[in-house]
Amino acid sequence: MFETLTAAPPDKIIALMGQFREDPRPGKIDLGVGVYKDAKGNTPIMAAVREAEKLLYERQSTKTYVGMAGDPVFNAAMIGLVFGEDADRARIRAAQAPGGSGALRILAELIARSKPGATVWLSDPTWPNHVPLVRAAGVTTKDYPYFDAATGMVRFDAMMMALKKAAPGDVVLLHGCCHNPTGANLDHGQWEAVAELFVSRGLFPFVDLAYQGFGDGLEEDAFGVRLLASRVPEMAVAASCSKNFAVYRDRVGTAFLLGKGAAEADIAYSQLLSVARGMYSMPPDHAAAAIRIILEDKGLTASWKSELETMRQRMVSLREGFADALRRQSNSDRFDFIARHRGMFSRIGATPEQVEKLRAEHGVYMVGDSRINVAGLPEDRLDTLAASIISVMGETA
Repeated sequence: MFETLTAAPPDKIIALMGQFREDPRPGKIDLGVGVYKDAKGNTPIMAAVREAEKLLYERQSTKTYVGMAGDPVFNAAMIGLVFGEDADRARIRAAQAPGGSGALRILAELIARSKPGATVWLSDPTWPNHVPLVRAAGVTTKDYPYFDAATGMVRFDAMMMALKKAAPGDVVLLHGCCHNPTGANLDHGQWEAVAELFVSRGLFPFVDLAYQGFGDGLEEDAFGVRLLASRVPEMAVAASCSKNFAVYRDRVGTAFLLGKGAAEADIAYSQLLSVARGMYSMPPDHAAAAIRIILEDKGLTASWKSELETMRQRMVSLREGFADALRRQSNSDRFDFIARHRGMFSRIGATPEQVEKLRAEHGVYMVGDSRINVAGLPEDRLDTLAASIISVMGETA
């Protein structure tokens, strides 16, 4: 059986983690792995999560299954968080999933069931795992232009021109906020134009909302999703709790459907649960139960929102400080876009060869496309880091 297999190529980010661990240099800097880090380089458990887990331990009386859709109270709370308390819940259905990735995967499978041979458009660039997650469902993928590396801006006109050529019924995967890997996001006017295009062309929005609360705030980061939900007849959303609740390893996400009406939503939802049943049967419960406790308790909700806002503000401050350091070291405004972007990631524009040189000569680790995790920036060594980057990038900076 297994003698027919060849080794799968290693995951580049996982391999980077291993290289960083084995590097003995004391001043090494990890800008690769996409997890939030505090000033000490740790990824802490949020205080509200810790308290909710204590309450869960005291209250939980069974470990029996919660069902294919997961915890219905958690799902209802997530509808409010993502779509807003005034959302048309008659048309929205939610299913707890194993992380945002699990939500993406079952929604992609549902799309394939709904429209065999469907085409899903992905931004260029996009999160690398979008490609295998979506293609595993057997759909066709196409790219639409998104990021201009020279200016650090969204290529919005090119994006719209490409999507105007999409066929009615095509699916377009959008980053709800905090675009990964670039950090360059659509503004309100651009979201309005996208919504108008989707309605006029009959395109189906598939939104990945992985970083709500990490960009401009919980409410602001949901602007695109809520706008689309108010305009389009149908859509799908995959949300992650990994980042904004810092429960990465516990794998909590939500798959949402918006139907033309309650009857259509119910039918699609039954198929979504059928997909889940065939893939993983039941979602894990622990962290979702803790999040439910947080969102049901006003005090814990306030504590969570306060800590999340502190995390967000820290990343904004790091962006501004890093952009200033790069300006000082390069005597140019070449990197000012880093301060304008939002979320955990930005691309600094280094070539793969320069990225490797930064690792080998300066102990600076980042993904090969030069994506950096902003939360990993060492706030007390920004000028040193900037000097290393400018020394390696040279005239291209």
